[in-house]
Amino acid sequence: MSTVAVIAHSGKSLDGGLPALRKALENNGISDPLWHEVAKSHLAPKQVRRALEQGADLIFVWGGDGMVQRCVDVVAGTAATMAILPAGTANLFASNLGIPKHIDAAVDIGLNGAPRKLDVGRLNGEKFAVMAGVGFDARVIRDATPEMKHALGRSAYVWAGAKNLNAKPFDATVVVDGEEWYEGPASLVLFGNVGNAFAGVKAFADAQPDDGLLEIGVGSAHGAFQWGRTLARSATGGIQKSRFVHMTKGRKAEVKLSRKVLYELDGGDREKKKTFRVDVQPSAVTVCVPKPKAA
Repeated sequence: MSTVAVIAHSGKSLDGGLPALRKALENNGISDPLWHEVAKSHLAPKQVRRALEQGADLIFVWGGDGMVQRCVDVVAGTAATMAILPAGTANLFASNLGIPKHIDAAVDIGLNGAPRKLDVGRLNGEKFAVMAGVGFDARVIRDATPEMKHALGRSAYVWAGAKNLNAKPFDATVVVDGEEWYEGPASLVLFGNVGNAFAGVKAFADAQPDDGLLEIGVGSAHGAFQWGRTLARSATGGIQKSRFVHMTKGRKAEVKLSRKVLYELDGGDREKKKTFRVDVQPSAVTVCVPKPKAA
């Protein structure tokens, strides 16, 4: 019998909220889970460590991608399994894995789904499950404030993206698996563990979160016209054909920029940096996902 813990962002909502989550767990025989709530996602790692020390081997994470990232940063490399309760705005990790945005269904997957070992990326020492990005996407995430996301939902990312279309590019040198792969102007450097990014953009068409590789992309578009052409390619699944997009795969990469630039991990913005080291940690975390449908 698993020892179940809940790590919940108290500011996030889904269906009937945390009381409904308690009821759903109770209906499945979990009447007294280890329960830890936090007001901000950066407070979650301490509570995850507490849950692990208390013997938790199944950890439900209530929140968005930022909350999931903070928990993955601790759970990866342990024997515990994670279950996702997508209570955020974008919930890219959950949607890429097919976890529905409903409490009862997500709880059922956590308790009865299929455990799947997934890779995680690591950027400058911090782990991520979905994507990490330098430049354009980090500015979009910074400008899509919690207040705006509450008012506009996913449209907040569209507004923030339009605001940043004319941001000044930077020069980038990207070394992948020990060999120089890209050198030139860039508006965005993206590392992906899954395929779909924010605002419905399919950034990496054939990404698999358990292939031992990271997707690596550089975008050099600048201005509304070039970005419009690039995003139009994305909408038809042909973004890799854009002359403003460069893609590869790898196990590790080093990035050097001409100036300090904002970056983000799984929807959480970080302070500006000029150099970045990224690598993949294969099969580092076990996550409950929907069972495959019978043929």
